[in-house]
Amino acid sequence: MPKVLISDKMDPKAAQIFRERGVEVDEITGKTPDELKAIIGEYDGLAIRSSTKVTKEILEAATNLKVVGRAGIGVDNVDIPAASAKGVVVMNTPFGNSITTAEHAIALMFALARDLPEADRSTQAGKWEKNRFMGIEVTAKTLGLIGAGNIGSIVADRALGLKMKVVAFDPFLTEERAVELGVQKVTLDELLARADFITLHTPLTDQTRNILSAENLAKTKKGVRIINCARGGLIDEAALKEGLDSGHIGGAALDVFVTEPAKESPLFNTPNFISTPHLGASTTEAQVNVAIQVAEQMADYLVSGGVTNALNMPSLTAEEAPKLKPYMGLAEKLGSLVGQLAHGAIDRVSVHMEGAAAELNPKPLTSAVLKGFLGTQTDTVNMVNAPVLARERGMEVREIRTEREGDYHTLLRVSVRTADGERSVVGTLFGDSAPRLVELFGIKVEADLTGAMLYVVNEDAPGFIGRLGTTLGEAGVNIGTFHLGRRQAGGEAVLLLSVDEPVTAELLAKVKALPGVKTAMGLRF
Repeated sequence: MPKVLISDKMDPKAAQIFRERGVEVDEITGKTPDELKAIIGEYDGLAIRSSTKVTKEILEAATNLKVVGRAGIGVDNVDIPAASAKGVVVMNTPFGNSITTAEHAIALMFALARDLPEADRSTQAGKWEKNRFMGIEVTAKTLGLIGAGNIGSIVADRALGLKMKVVAFDPFLTEERAVELGVQKVTLDELLARADFITLHTPLTDQTRNILSAENLAKTKKGVRIINCARGGLIDEAALKEGLDSGHIGGAALDVFVTEPAKESPLFNTPNFISTPHLGASTTEAQVNVAIQVAEQMADYLVSGGVTNALNMPSLTAEEAPKLKPYMGLAEKLGSLVGQLAHGAIDRVSVHMEGAAAELNPKPLTSAVLKGFLGTQTDTVNMVNAPVLARERGMEVREIRTEREGDYHTLLRVSVRTADGERSVVGTLFGDSAPRLVELFGIKVEADLTGAMLYVVNEDAPGFIGRLGTTLGEAGVNIGTFHLGRRQAGGEAVLLLSVDEPVTAELLAKVKALPGVKTAMGLRF
């Protein structure tokens, strides 16, 4: 039974779902890093919120860990490169708190427009300063979205309902999607110059860090009001304070800060500044939603192999997993075969899916090929870190899909490029479940790839098979299956034999000594 640790406070429904799905779960919160390191080795899964820091050191101690699930969007507290190298899937729940965060951004926009917090404090102090608080309408104002993904698109929808104009800067936003959302796609400089309100909805990356820098804040429209409910670090906080103090920036509302918890900040007590303690996802509905989602996603992965909302592995639904499983087995074996047989430096791997295989999710198949291929070089490779290891080795990975059917209903071709040229192996599924090799380096051959095997390339000549059989018999090696292919009569032939025991160096020497043998290798699947 898989075992999961919930290390941050989470709605009780998460633990309930784990147990209903057949996953053992412990709820142990508030542990220090050293305390977490001491126990993490017991668990297959780790469910977290924002408090637990999944560092490289924690991951090194997590000897059985397979998945980390973040109940929420941001994964700044997870070392994703280290998790990928370790072969640990990292998931988040990008949709569970989207509405809640979007609504918080809209609420802060209204608070800025009408100076609600300060008006509340003044009124409760008995001042009744009606003429002091002259707000603005949001109707007909221009809202600038930096980031138009899940949350940004909801904010756009709400803003359009308020009769605002919406412009958006997002490198991944297509013109078609912009039209669908009802927003105008613009450059960042255009947005800064036009927006009356700016709201940020983008992750914190090297590209987005300080996207509202001192230089960019200076480009904004005088009196602009800025809202950030995304991640701390998107705004240069010192430059923001200068803009507020000078009056160039009309107001700012931050739910997130560079350092959290933000017990101190130069922005505190600055005029026209509103702050909340990272409340974007803090509604009852959102807390329940993300807890349910992370439990369902992690349970799917641990029980059935389904991968949803993973940040370092192709998604694979629980429904897809059973259908893809035999294909992934075939892909891994083909990758392993070409990895064992191809010689020299390999700078490109191509995965060609034909017929029924072309209709499948290609990413898991490619990862399986890379796992099989790289597994011939290292014993620490898996579906998660295989693409990472391939990139580290400078390998180009190609995916090609052809829907037409050839001689087979479904086909998977794996090719590698070496200094000697392109080498490829081809396989199919018999009965939609049994992996079968059907072509090896251009030679037609049908073979099961299983257990220990002997691979021989020889001159096609009478008597060779008998001599090989005699050699194996004298060595006490029993043949399980025998597969033969050749380019043409009297030309080059290929033999693949499954044997009951691993092929020894001594046996290989005897086979290589036979007349007509060009190559002999032991294989393992």
